[in-house]
Amino acid sequence: MSGESGEGGSSAVRNGIIAGTGCGCLLSPLALAGTLVVVVILGGFGVLLAPLIALYLLFHGGGGSPPSQADADQSLGIFQGDGKGQLDTSTVPADLVDPIQKAGELCGAIGPIVIASQIEKESGFNSALVGPNGEKGLSQLPPDVFTQYGKDDDGNGKTSALDAKDSIMAQGRYLCELAKQGQQMIDDGEVDRSDGDGTTNSVLDLALAGYDVGMDAVRAARGVPQTNEAQGYVLAIRAQFAKYQGIGAPPSGATPGVTPAPTPTATSTATATSSTPTAA
Repeated sequence: MSGESGEGGSSAVRNGIIAGTGCGCLLSPLALAGTLVVVVILGGFGVLLAPLIALYLLFHGGGGSPPSQADADQSLGIFQGDGKGQLDTSTVPADLVDPIQKAGELCGAIGPIVIASQIEKESGFNSALVGPNGEKGLSQLPPDVFTQYGKDDDGNGKTSALDAKDSIMAQGRYLCELAKQGQQMIDDGEVDRSDGDGTTNSVLDLALAGYDVGMDAVRAARGVPQTNEAQGYVLAIRAQFAKYQGIGAPPSGATPGVTPAPTPTATSTATATSSTPTAA
């Protein structure tokens, strides 16, 4: 898809959302479903759908004034950006602010809002979550990956993926390593710079896809693999950037972000230990 058609599609989606909220009511799930069908028909799971996802997740919280053109433009810019904006600390549990900030400062390619957005996608901020293949904790790293990148970052005498700080810092180290590999692939000409399907094959996109499907799959595809899993993973994380940058507050009493339920195959060993702040 050409850049011109992508820009036009983004504008159409943005303007449609603004128009749909003109009565002061946020876009309903039914209206969203209808819009998604139109977008999928027109543009596939690509540039048109991505901004819609971002804006819906940003503004679906209920109540308040409808989003303005400026809000929509800002949200789209953040969605399409490098994820290096400043974290709004009120959007994450207070006890996780420090490790999220520190993990987002380990390398120049990964920022705190990327860390927070990925935690939401991986575990819904449930520090006790155990995945179907032994992934544990907030960041859901495979056991062998956590063994390589995990340290006793909280200083409690043990290294555990169920310790929030240990998990988050391991996540940051691993993402930085994936970003380093992604940059090397770009430098060596092993990556197509744009896949034309919603992601740009930036260093960040490559790192996020590598976290989800493995860097070997990314290398074989010369970028983010053209699969629903890989493309959807990158887009879903990007869709949270504006929220964690503080653009559009969640409704009063909400959990951090739009906390998803664990997957049906995952189990929880205990109640999550992280506190849940009330959005300002």
